[in-house]
Parts: sequence; structure tokens; C-alpha cells
Amino acid sequence: MDSDSTVRYEKPSCFGLSMSGDTLFERIISGEIPCHKVSEGESWFAFLDIFPRREGHTLVVPKRGVRHISELSDDEISGLFIGLKTVQSMLSNYFGTQDFTVCVHDGEKAGQEVPHVHIHVIPRTLGDGGLTLMSMWPKTGTVSREPNHESLGNLASELRGDIVETS
Repeated sequence: MDSDSTVRYEKPSCFGLSMSGDTLFERIISGEIPCHKVSEGESWFAFLDIFPRREGHTLVVPKRGVRHISELSDDEISGLFIGLKTVQSMLSNYFGTQDFTVCVHDGEKAGQEVPHVHIHVIPRTLGDGGLTLMSMWPKTGTVSREPNHESLGNLASELRGDIVETS
């Protein structure tokens, strides 16, 4: 296989769910499935990813299993980000870095493999082999082109619900 080829394992749509409907992460949180726990708060739980992109790759999950961030309460979101901050501090002390790739795949179409909100926290250091956000969409072009402010302004107006009058 040449170096440009990628082997991708397609998981079945039920991946991450047990017969009872609990997600893989709910089963980890309950202790039914073992994990390498890093830390825990009232509404969140953090453990090492078993298929890390690099050493220290940690998942921070809400204790309540939902697929999308929009399904979490404001308190749960706040707790989740307190967990993120706690884990970053622990990883920062251990790896001697202040830099992290923090990523959420919010739903199946966004690449979420386990149907339970989770934040990937990956410590970054010089020469670690990690890439940037642009590497996720390599065919969209480079950032060196001029931004389309008219299109961006129109989209922002539509998202805000502004009334746009046309002549």
C-alpha cells in the first residue's frame, strides 16, 4: 500500500451502544467497562483514549449520555468545560506544554463514533507529528486566498435573523 492510501474501518451504526441502550462511555463511567481514569467532577468524567493520537490523548465526557452539545443543560456544559480545564492543567504539568488540540465531533456526520458527547484533549509539543484544522479538509484550499467578506456578512446576518431589504 502506498503512503497516500488510507485504510478506514467503518464501524456499524450501533457502535458504542450496548443492548441496554447505554453508550460505551456510560458503561465506562459506571465501571462496567474498565478505563484509565484521569479525573472526575460532579457532571463530567475524563479518561485516556485507548487509541491515542499521541501520548496523553484524553477524553472528557459529560456523565449524562447525549449525542449533541445542544442537548446538554447550561450547567452540564459549564461542568464539561471545567473538566476540560482541569484535564488541560494536569496534562500541561505532565507534558510541559500549554498548547492543546481540543476537538469535538458533535454528531455522526461530524465524525462522532460513540454517540455520546466527548471532548478530545491532545497535548501538543514541537515535532509531535500533529497537524492543524486545515488538515481535516485538505481540498478546501489554503487560507492565503482573500476572505469573501460579502458572503460572510450575508451569512452572519441570516444567522442573526436580520431583515435584509433588497431593491
